[in-house]
This record gives sequence, C-alpha cells and structure tokens, in this order.
Amino acid sequence: MTDIELLAPAGDLEKLKMAILYGADAVYLGGERFGLRAAAKNFSMEEVKEGVEFAHARGKRVFVTVNMIPHNEDFEGLDEYLKELEDVGIDAFIASDPGVIMKIKEVTPGMEIHLSTQANNTNYMSARFWHSQGIKRVVVARELSFKEIKTIRDNIPEDMEIEAFVHGAMCISYSGRCLISNYMTGRDSNRGECKHPCRWNYVLMEEKRPGEYFPVYEDERGTFFFNSKDLCMIENIPQIIESGIKSLKIEGRMKSAYYVANVVRAYRMAIDAYIEDPKGWKFNPEWMDEIKTVSHRDFTNGFYFEKPGPDEHHYGSSSYIRGYDFMGVIKDYDSDKKVALVEQRNKIQIGDTMEIIGPDFEKIEFTVEQMWDANWKEIESAPHPKQLINIKMDIEVKENYIIRKKVEK
Repeated sequence: MTDIELLAPAGDLEKLKMAILYGADAVYLGGERFGLRAAAKNFSMEEVKEGVEFAHARGKRVFVTVNMIPHNEDFEGLDEYLKELEDVGIDAFIASDPGVIMKIKEVTPGMEIHLSTQANNTNYMSARFWHSQGIKRVVVARELSFKEIKTIRDNIPEDMEIEAFVHGAMCISYSGRCLISNYMTGRDSNRGECKHPCRWNYVLMEEKRPGEYFPVYEDERGTFFFNSKDLCMIENIPQIIESGIKSLKIEGRMKSAYYVANVVRAYRMAIDAYIEDPKGWKFNPEWMDEIKTVSHRDFTNGFYFEKPGPDEHHYGSSSYIRGYDFMGVIKDYDSDKKVALVEQRNKIQIGDTMEIIGPDFEKIEFTVEQMWDANWKEIESAPHPKQLINIKMDIEVKENYIIRKKVEK
C-alpha cells in the first residue's frame, strides 16, 4: 500500500510546486499544445523543465497530457513536441487517441504511457487490449462503480495500474467526451476549448410558441439541469484502495494554488492515516472541513456506489460555495525580527484575523497588527494584487505556507 499515489493537477508552475510541497506524489500538466485545457495557463517547455527538476529533486513524478481528440492538422509538430518533453525528463504521457499513442511509441520508444479517461475504458477486455499496446496505466472512465473497478483489477496483468478521479468537477458527458460546447459556441471541448455550457441556465421553449417558457424549471430563474455536483471521495479512502486503484486523481488544473494545496493536503492526511493503520482507519471530519474551505459545489460520490440520481445535480445555481479567501503566500520569515514576507492574493489590512496552514503545520489563527510594504514603509492595507508586504508575526512560519481568511456570511 505504500506505493499508493496521490496525483494532483498543475495548471501552472506555482500550482505544481504547491501540489508537491503539500503532499502530492505526482502531478499532471498540459503543455502549450495537444491537451484538453486550452484556457489554462499551461506550461512552456522551459517551465516543464523547471517543474520536472523541482519534482524529481523531491522524489516526485510529472505526467504530461497529450489527450486531445486530434484532427489531421493537429498532428503537425507532434513529433518534435514529444521528443522535447522526453528530453526535459517527464515521466509519462497521458493520451487517448490511438494515433497519438502510436506516435509516442515511434518517437519516444520506452516512454511510459497512461491511457486518458477520454478513452472511456469501462471493462477489463479493453484494458487488456491497451496493455498489449504498451499502456502502463489506464485511467478508468468516471462511470464505474467500485465493484466494476475491482473486476477490472482482478482481470488485467499485475503490472498494469489503475488510476481514477476521486475529487473535483464532474462532466455531464460520458467521461468528458462532450459536444455541447462545440454545438453552442463553436469551441471544441475535445480539442481543449470547452466553454462549460453545461453550467448555464436553461428553460424549455416550444418553437411555435416563442417566449413561452414551459414549467421544467425550479423557479423563475430557470434550471441548471446539466449542472453536476462535485466529486468528493475523501470519506471513502479504504474502498478506493481496496478496489485496486493505485493512483487517486484530483481534478482542477483551472483551480487556484490554494485549492490545489489544501485539497492535496486533506487527501494526504486521509491516505497516510489509512496506510499507517488500515484496520483502525476512521474518517476524521476535520479533513472534510479543510476540503470545504476551498471554492466548491456540493459533493457527490459519482458512480462509485450506484448510478447517480436526481439528487446529484444542482438545479438552482451553478455558483460555487467558498468558506475561505486565499489571502497570501509566505515567501520568507525573519526569526529575529519576527516578520514574514508575504505575497498578497487578496486585500489584507490591519485588524484582519486570518489562519495559516502549511504542509507540516496545523492551522493557527493570528491577527494582523503591523505591516510594511516592500520598502519598509508602514501601511494600513495591502490592496494591490500580488503585492509583497512584511507582516509582524510571532508564529515561526516557512516559505510556501498559506494565509487564508474565513468568508464573512
């Protein structure tokens, strides 16, 4: 069980570093081409190299997505791109298209390949086929139960691994293969440009009665009937591991560094507690409290226990719930002056009561009593994005600790 992997999203270099520092065993990211998150910042080749060096120095791994569903023109430049990624030292490619997989094997023979959830792998016969094609790991479809995953595990080669999503946004389509965005906006979700029309507000109108809205809505605002709740399986770590899943995957390359750090931190605590004492493992509600500090929708178990019913969707709103604001990141600490250098993310002012968390640090509350700008001019507030400020702090903190503030309701 010690080889159970916690896999985190890395939308940019900062998120990659936060994920690893806060407990991820591996991260997955997209380069500037061939992935499914065109709206994310994504990584230049220089940033991939820096991320790989950062991860490898800490014994962690980096996977790169090349999982778009390509058209003919999308293969232009793929050979050079794959070779560059191999040269900078990535650990595996995540792909779904057979043509792309063939290219990976031709251009970078010996490179580890993971089959993306976009390939919709729902059974052990498909997994066996992909194993025969050199696939090391299959990211199973999100539409599977624990029982089905266990059956796959029992009927595939021992050296083939199973990865599955355990946390994050759920897609209304079958394992992400969606055409709504293409139809509604001309932006192809299968080529990295999803506009998320599944989160929009809809009503039903008959074509010969324009302006007459039929009663499919929950209230006068309409209904969000494609709008799934978020997946959250932190309460079910034993079932996840015992089903044969090796890699527990968190969704969220578009989310904030605080989201990545805090969700990873919570799952890290839950997984480590299970590894330490499988029989005595007991869910700690504080792990869920930590999960709920980040921006999220209400939670669901997805397909793991049974097929989702009407309660697994939000019909009234597509808004997120947010328990805390991400206020800043510690960049340095002067133990003599008892002053922390902070990169601010939301407005900080004298009198604010906030919390600090860290990878190896229980949350602790403090109040801002004195602070200075980067030139040591005393200030009352720090309103500018990513402003560097010095805050008087008696707590011994370290670089990359996070400051957050509870949202007032």
